Amino acid sequence: MPRMIFVNLPVADLAASMAFYKALGFDNNPHFTDDTAACMVLSDTINVMLLTHAKWRQFTDRPIPPATSSEAMLAVSCDSRAAVDAMNEAAAKNGGTADINAQQDYGFMYNRSLADPDGHIWEAMWMDPAAIPQGDAKQG
Repeated sequence: MPRMIFVNLPVADLAASMAFYKALGFDNNPHFTDDTAACMVLSDTINVMLLTHAKWRQFTDRPIPPATSSEAMLAVSCDSRAAVDAMNEAAAKNGGTADINAQQDYGFMYNRSLADPDGHIWEAMWMDPAAIPQGDAKQG
């Protein structure tokens, strides 16, 4: 069985956060969703658990950081540059913030950062490994 990741995020408004992630292309798994938490599925191996603040506090005594702080940036790959742009546009139209950092375009790699309604930072990125510039290989 492949390893899976469940990113757990504290959210102030569960319904609004579910709608936000749905707009970004996540599906809801009702088996792990109730009025305190929701499992939003991006792929067979990537899930985001949205937890109300009360539910979050059942797992840790550490404080929930303010939305203006950064503790992690979660990068997710997209199928194309257009998909990166579409994710950022969906974020802006659904309660999030697009382009919270300057977009980066290296030709072979393109990314844009967004924040969800609670300030959690995501980076939508596309990369063409075949187009990565080949530098001089150092022999050691």
